[in-house]
Amino acid sequence: MPEPGRDAVKLDQALICGDIDIRIGADGTWFHEGGPIGRKPLVKLFASVLRRDESGDYWLVTPVERVRIQVDDAPFVAVEVNVEGSGCYQRLIFRTNLDSEITANAEHRLEFRPRPGGEYAPYIALGSRLEALVLRSVYYELVTLGVSEYEGGEEHFGVWSAGNFFSFGTPSAAGN
Repeated sequence: MPEPGRDAVKLDQALICGDIDIRIGADGTWFHEGGPIGRKPLVKLFASVLRRDESGDYWLVTPVERVRIQVDDAPFVAVEVNVEGSGCYQRLIFRTNLDSEITANAEHRLEFRPRPGGEYAPYIALGSRLEALVLRSVYYELVTLGVSEYEGGEEHFGVWSAGNFFSFGTPSAAGN
């Protein structure tokens, strides 16, 4: 099965057919005309043609047409993390709600930023401007793996994966 956003169809080559009543909820649930899409294979098919443009809009793109959809937060959710190795050489491998696996590394960065409601949360980049929100329970697992490192003379708390340090922030920022 193709990974989300990874096939060769280009966003700008397809005919714009407008908006369609498909929405991805903040919890990763896909909806059509207000009701949840209950068939995971169908959701995976839609996810395989999901793209995000430079302005942040989400599109389902086929070789001949594209339709805009709504996304409440991130289109995918990281529901699990597996750890291989230890220390700065460990690898954090995330599994999404659609069973894709992605390792946090230089290309697939783990970052913290505000959610639409304002609270900070971790996101993992999947490529092609797509990302997954890391579930709170998975975030708590990351916290147990966290270490303090010094960057630019300032202490940062974060995790290592594939030789990259991903900061959760500085202790002084956490106190504000």
